[in-house]
Amino acid sequence: MKFPFEVDFSEIEAAPEPFVSVVVSSLVSDFLTLPRGEGFVDYALFEAGYEALKKATGGFVSLTSAVVLKTVLETPIALVVLRSMLGFTPPEWAYLAAQRYGPELNQGFARTLDRKIRMSPLKPLRSTPEVLKRIEALVDTACELLTQGCPSVTEGQIHRLHKADTLGGLAALRNMASMGSPYAMLLYERFLGRPFAGHRDSVSEMIGDGLENAIEETLLKAGVSFRKTKRAERFLDFDQAPDFMIPSEFSPRIVIEAKLTEDDGTARDKVTRIQHLHSLSIANMPAGQRKFDVIACIAGRGFGVRREDMKKLLLATRGKVFTPKTLDRLVECTDLKIYKTT
Repeated sequence: MKFPFEVDFSEIEAAPEPFVSVVVSSLVSDFLTLPRGEGFVDYALFEAGYEALKKATGGFVSLTSAVVLKTVLETPIALVVLRSMLGFTPPEWAYLAAQRYGPELNQGFARTLDRKIRMSPLKPLRSTPEVLKRIEALVDTACELLTQGCPSVTEGQIHRLHKADTLGGLAALRNMASMGSPYAMLLYERFLGRPFAGHRDSVSEMIGDGLENAIEETLLKAGVSFRKTKRAERFLDFDQAPDFMIPSEFSPRIVIEAKLTEDDGTARDKVTRIQHLHSLSIANMPAGQRKFDVIACIAGRGFGVRREDMKKLLLATRGKVFTPKTLDRLVECTDLKIYKTT
C-alpha cells in the first residue's frame, strides 16, 4: 500500500480508509525514552542541593526562612529541592506565595527562576533587591507549609501535602531524612514526575464537571430549557458543540461554554474556542445581529494569567463572563431570563 503523499488526490477521495490505515500503521510511539532537554538536572546535582539544605537545617530540625534563603542563594538547586518537598509546580508555588507578596510574583517569574536554576544549578544567585524579595516570599511560603504539615480537609478530598514526608510537618521530614531511606532519590523522582500527577489527570473530568453541574443546577432552578451536550457530539452549524445550548440544539439562541483550568495555556485555548463561537454567531448576519448569544463560565487560576486573553473573552461574549462567585446572577443578567419559568 502506498502512502497518501505518493498518489493522486483523486485516489484518496475515492477510498480514504486504506490510506488512513497505512498512516496509522506507520506511527511509532517510543514512550520509554524522553529527550533530556536543555536544563535537565542530573541526580548528582539534585543531591548536592538536598545535602546543602539538610546540613543547613540540621537534618530538618528547623526550617528557618533566613537559613533556608541563605542556602538557596549559595546553592540554588536547593530551591528546586524545596519545591520537590512541597510537590508543587513553579506556578503553583508562585500562586501561594503571591498571596503574601503581591501580583508581581507571578507564574512567569516562577518559571523563569526555575529554568535559570536548572541551567546553572550551583552558580550562586546574584539578583536585584526586588527579585530577592520574591525569592524570599517563595522560601517563606515553603517553610511555613512544610513546618505546619498537612491540614485537615473535608471527606472526599485529599490535600496535596498528604505525603509521607509532609503529612506530619517537620517530624515527618526528619524521619524521612534519618530513617535510612534514600529520601534524596525520592525527591528527585518527584521532581521529574510530580506527585499525584496521575491521580490529578485521572480525575480531571470530575474537576471540570463541578462547574458544569453548578451551571446545570442554576438553569434547572430557574426552569430554563437547555441541552447539555456530551463529549464529541456533533450538531449542525457547530464544528465543536458548546457545553450548553438554550433552549435546545434545534434552534439555539444562547450557548454557554464552561471551563475550569489552572493552566494558562489551556485557558488560552478556551478563549480561542469562545472567539470562534462568536464568529459563528455573526456569520452571514446583518450588522449588529447575532444568531445566538455566547456566555462564558470560567474558573481556575489559568484564566487570570494573561490579561489580554481576558479582554478577548469579554469582547467575544459582550461582557457575559461568569465565575463560581457570580454564577447566581447568570440567569438574571443575561437573556436567559427570557426563558425563566420558575
